[in-house]
Amino acid sequence: MIIQNFEELAITEKKKDCLEILESGLQAANPHNILPNYVTPKEIRLNGKIIDISKYSNIYTVAFGKAGDSMTRAINSIISIKSGIIVIPKGSKAKIKGKKFQIFNSSHPKPDKTSVKAAKEVIKFVENKKNNELIIFLVSGGGSSLLAMPDEITLNDKVHVTDVLLKSGATIQEFNCIRKHLSKIKGGKLLQNMKCDGISLIMSDVEDDDLSSIASGTTYMDNTTYQDAMDIIEKYRLKRKIPIEVLQVLGNGLHDQKPETPKKSKIENFVIANNNNCLESMEKIAKSKGYKVTKIQNYGDIKTVVKKILENISEEQKTCLIFGGEPTVKVLGKGQGGRNQELVLRILKNTQKLKKITIASMGTDGIDGNSNFAGAIIENIKMDLNVMKEFLKNSDSARFFQKQKGNIKTGYTHTNLMDIGIILK
Repeated sequence: MIIQNFEELAITEKKKDCLEILESGLQAANPHNILPNYVTPKEIRLNGKIIDISKYSNIYTVAFGKAGDSMTRAINSIISIKSGIIVIPKGSKAKIKGKKFQIFNSSHPKPDKTSVKAAKEVIKFVENKKNNELIIFLVSGGGSSLLAMPDEITLNDKVHVTDVLLKSGATIQEFNCIRKHLSKIKGGKLLQNMKCDGISLIMSDVEDDDLSSIASGTTYMDNTTYQDAMDIIEKYRLKRKIPIEVLQVLGNGLHDQKPETPKKSKIENFVIANNNNCLESMEKIAKSKGYKVTKIQNYGDIKTVVKKILENISEEQKTCLIFGGEPTVKVLGKGQGGRNQELVLRILKNTQKLKKITIASMGTDGIDGNSNFAGAIIENIKMDLNVMKEFLKNSDSARFFQKQKGNIKTGYTHTNLMDIGIILK
């Protein structure tokens, strides 16, 4: 069971159903259930393409992101890997042991010194491999901050920019556009001096599986420009909040004093899993329990997402609305919580007059915002509107659900395929 406090939360039949459906979504996101569909001891099969791996003298792995260790463990159980590097979040205990893998635990969502150290080791590792060898890159969301190599700015500047962007309400694509233009490795730059063959297997945590956004396109390329980065800063009125040195670097790029990010990918990148894997598995379980299922995906501002979810709640009984994706939240206060807990709280606030429903939402990575929880579950019990508004105003949804005993706890799940949620009626 990935949901650690399942028994405590499953106090009604509906909550139990809800949690079992969520659990199936989490299981579907486990790399152990994904990689064997594509990888055999002799070949990798992707989108009708067969890559013969038996011809290489050595095969290595470079894994970064929240699923880095579990992806490595899954592939290492199929292929004989000579050695590799794994970069995962601090606090996340690696699921693989052994001398052949060098493991770094760096900071997320803001980079730290270990992020830089890990990036230096990865660059060295990649550039040292010979042309009859193969590196399999295992990429998942979170990689942007876990590997960091600031370009002409200090790590403190990079952390500051990350902090400003996290609170701005910018989308992940916008966020990563700026990161790519302040980095020596993002947007495909990591592979510029690589001599051996490479292939990238990716677990997507972004809308439309945009390869240039997942982990900031480190093994791909970049379809954005310095101009785009400056436009985003203007759009969210961040100019005064960003260090002058950062604006200088972007300005230099804008005036052709710095080369643009690579516009062509050096190796092939394949998405092997995304949010749909979770939603399809959840749909199967919900149908087996006799629910009539509707499935939607949500992106954009959280208020718009709430509106869309409310519009899709059925009038009929025994229905299950399954939703996935990732809303963006502007942090307003100094409270604790993340977008899933806030989403559940906003839906609760807006369904006070509806018949009984069960609401739940969680991050497949197990960490919601700055809380220690994955998300929240609650029935639309009558609550004081002003109390809910106060918690929302202070971005304090985790504490709200702590009082209601509704926080879902999983710890680090060692995967990351965005958010999953349910409304049961």
